[in-house]
Order: sequence, then structure tokens, then C-alpha cells
Amino acid sequence: MKHLAFATGVFVSAAGLAAAETPELVVYTYDSFVSEWGPGPQVETAFEAVCGCDLKFVAAGDGAALLSRLRLEGARTEADIVLGLDTNLTAAARETGLFAEHSVSADYSLPVRWEDTLFAPYDWGYFAFVHQSDFEAPKSLKALAESDAKILIQDPRSSTPGLGLLMWVKAAYGAEAPAIWAGLADNIVTVTKGWSEAYGLFLEGEADMVLSYTTSPAYHMIAEDDHGKTAAAFEEGHYLQVEVAGKLAASDQPELADQFLQFMVSDAFQSVIPTTNWMYPAVTPDAGLPEGFESLVTPAKALLFSAEEATRIRDEALEEWRAALSQ
Repeated sequence: MKHLAFATGVFVSAAGLAAAETPELVVYTYDSFVSEWGPGPQVETAFEAVCGCDLKFVAAGDGAALLSRLRLEGARTEADIVLGLDTNLTAAARETGLFAEHSVSADYSLPVRWEDTLFAPYDWGYFAFVHQSDFEAPKSLKALAESDAKILIQDPRSSTPGLGLLMWVKAAYGAEAPAIWAGLADNIVTVTKGWSEAYGLFLEGEADMVLSYTTSPAYHMIAEDDHGKTAAAFEEGHYLQVEVAGKLAASDQPELADQFLQFMVSDAFQSVIPTTNWMYPAVTPDAGLPEGFESLVTPAKALLFSAEEATRIRDEALEEWRAALSQ
């Protein structure tokens, strides 16, 4: 019996040692990315098959909440990678000094030139208001503000779509933005913390329109065979979002982090994006885009502030939004 006990102890110790030798890569991202229908589960399986590691996704709210969490944690963060910022946040993220340069090489399919040395893109899309196809949607942000349509939006302090809407209004209307927000205030049913909450409320019939993406109807068409939802095409154009990931300078797995970022632009990762994150992939997959994407709304004009411009005007735009909603 003593011999058996000793042998069992050796076995447990060896198993524990093997587990300890398996490197862990921690990726902070947004809630919908790690949901059972999001990219996370497939990405985790595919990357672990080639990395010999344990990939751990940590959901940290919506996109804009990621930066807030990092600022609180500082260099003590457990994250090796943050995935889910966008170009409205990258300049502010750069100013934290928490990120290290990446070594990603890719032939991007983005509508803009990409040269950022700290952040690598993994998908992109256009913000839009999604509605039922039989709803007569306004044709512009201004017309929406003048209408009786009920809308759901996200908080710009915690959500990248919410912040994107601020930039969209500002890019389209400039000094007239406060007047647009004054008009939109009456349309807003509620402001949610993140995208998932707002879209869920829309599906429950709580509003006529929800702030989302031109690509969102693809989910309903492909996953549900539901062609009853569409995105409103606005005359002033649509604001572009490019989502990115970056490596933390304090990571204790820098080589593994680099491996993940390069994997992120591979076909194994990019081919998952269209039908899980329901966005355009940063690198067109070998098989192309899924059937149904060709029928999506294509904005007549793309609106986008540079990362530096977005940081410069963010506080002003946020105050205009807050002032309008407090009336």
C-alpha cells in the first residue's frame, strides 16, 4: 500500500509539472468575441493546435472598457494581448506606454492603408442602424433626429460602437453635431453598456432601430435564413471601424504573443471572422467572403478620423452627447 501511495504521488507530481510547463497566453477581449457563437471558441481550438499552449480569453465588457481596465491594472496586468480596441482608441492606448511593437506581416484587405507598429487589425466594418426590412427608415442621421423612430445605442464610455456613433455624428456634421444630438435625444429608448445588450433588446422588439453594423444582417441571413433585417443606408456616409489587437510590453510570453498576432492574420483565424464576428476580415480568406455578404449595404462614403484626431475630439464629442441626453 505504501508503494502504491508513492507511485500515485509521483504520477500527480509529474502531471502537475507537465501542466506547469504548458505556457499560458492571456487575451483580454470583449464579451461577444468569447461567446459560444463568437470567434473565441474556434480561434482557441485552432491556435492551441499549433502553439502547444493554453490560450485563455478573458471577457472584459465591451471594446472601450478594455482600455479602462488596462489603465487601472497598468504594468501589473495579467494580459499578454488586448484584442478589441479600434482606431478611435489606439492613440489613447499608445499614450499609456503599456504596449510593445508587433512583428505582424500581412497583405491586408482594408479600405485604408495600415502602418501602425503597435496595433494589428483583424477585422473591419461600417457602423449602421439595423432595422426590420418593412420599417421605413430615415435616410440620414439628420433625418433620424427629426423622425419619431425609436433607437437603441451604446454608451461611448464603455462601447466602441457607442464611441463610433459620436465620431460618426462629428465627422458628418462637425459644428452642427450638438444640434443633431439634441434631435436624437428624443429618439433614444435606452443607452446600454455594450453592443450585445442593445442588439438583444432590438431583437425583443424594444425599438425600431439599433446601432450596429452594415454586416449585422448577414448573421440573420446566413445563420437563421432570415432576410427580414437590413441596415439603413445614410446619405452622409458611414463611419468606418477597424478593430485591432496589441501586445502588452509587460507580457511574460512575448514570443507566444507574437505567434498569436501573426496567427490572427492567417486564414485559420480570418476565415472564422465573417460568420462569427460578422465583420469583414482584415485579410480576405482563401475561400472569399460567404454568400450573402455581396447583398449587404455598401456605404456611398466612408467617414474616418485618424487615431490622433479621434483622441483630440473625443472629450468634446462626449460632452456634446452627455449634454443632449441630460436635457
